[in-house]
Amino acid sequence: MPPPHDRDPRRALLAGHPKLVTTTHKESVMTHADNTRHCPSTGTTHHGYITDKDKYLKRLKRIEGQARGISRMIEEERYCIDILTQTDALTKALQGVALALLDDHLRHCVRDAAATGGPAADAKLTEASEAIARLVRS
Repeated sequence: MPPPHDRDPRRALLAGHPKLVTTTHKESVMTHADNTRHCPSTGTTHHGYITDKDKYLKRLKRIEGQARGISRMIEEERYCIDILTQTDALTKALQGVALALLDDHLRHCVRDAAATGGPAADAKLTEASEAIARLVRS
């Protein structure tokens, strides 16, 4: 009989053991109690964006500032078109981050999974295709 953490995923998390989780896009990933996700193709927690992490964090802090600025504009009852202009800039900034993350994901995670082949490659391609579709719709 398997240990208790193998029978009950909740106990596995409490015990600090990884468990298999099926995501909405039906990709199997390893999840640990600290919510780190392992890339199925490499088995690591290193993601494509990791080398540019500081760049992404700076961009996101700038975006946070833009969002706070829009809130202030509304509190100050500024002109609608000025607020819409800033909202458009914020949206484009977020899209820029999303596209850069997608590019890093394709160049790292998807490429590594494709090199390995098998179900992990299929899952990564499906995941990337769904992410692209979401970005195109937005």
